[in-house]
Amino acid sequence: MVQIVAHRGSSGNRPENTLPAFAEAVRVKADIIELDVHLSKDEQLIVMHDETVDRTTNGKGRICDLTVAQLKELNAGSWFSDEFKAAKIPTLKEVLDLLAAKNYRGILTVELKTDHYTYPGIEEKTAALLNSQSWPFTHWYCSFNIDSLDRIHAIDPEAKLNFIMGKAADKPALALRRPYIEGLHPAYGWIEANPETAAAFPISLRPWTINEEPLMRMCLRLGVTGIITDFPERARSVVQAFREEQSK
Repeated sequence: MVQIVAHRGSSGNRPENTLPAFAEAVRVKADIIELDVHLSKDEQLIVMHDETVDRTTNGKGRICDLTVAQLKELNAGSWFSDEFKAAKIPTLKEVLDLLAAKNYRGILTVELKTDHYTYPGIEEKTAALLNSQSWPFTHWYCSFNIDSLDRIHAIDPEAKLNFIMGKAADKPALALRRPYIEGLHPAYGWIEANPETAAAFPISLRPWTINEEPLMRMCLRLGVTGIITDFPERARSVVQAFREEQSK
């Protein structure tokens, strides 16, 4: 079964990395929900993709320069649609509580956004929160920063880790040299340029960001482990149709 990974939640039809996006990902039964984590000025775990709030809120500035209180004053949904004008920037704890309240039974993969800022202590804080209680879901970690994955493995050695990359030819070896890395999450361009390597890749492969049906079908033909997509409901339909066609 190909895993459907909801990229920043169901971000194709909800404002990314907000509670509405995660609630929708649960509703459509995404196998894996992905989100991004930074540290605020007061060292709280904040869920947002960019290092700044500029693109997805009505505010300006870097997350690391703003407190949780300041971040909570911002509107995180109107940029997407007036329907979501009440959406706020969530903390990681708020997302965990939402998924627990909805009894989400899939996998949450937390991207440590340390590829631009190191955020000292983010790995320890994230692992401490995720291991602070039992959740109905499983948690994984992923990052573009291989050093962050090394650190999180030392802290939470039982957790699965995934290395995210773009299209650089030398990156896959970084994952393959580490037996504790479960999978590689490459940009689709790498898959397109290396179809034979992708088809025979020795660890899990989940390319991003696969939103259109032809690309989804290409990935399915190559036998990828999962599809990282902004449209998990669409991906589920495509996967189901593909399976039915293959079984005829």
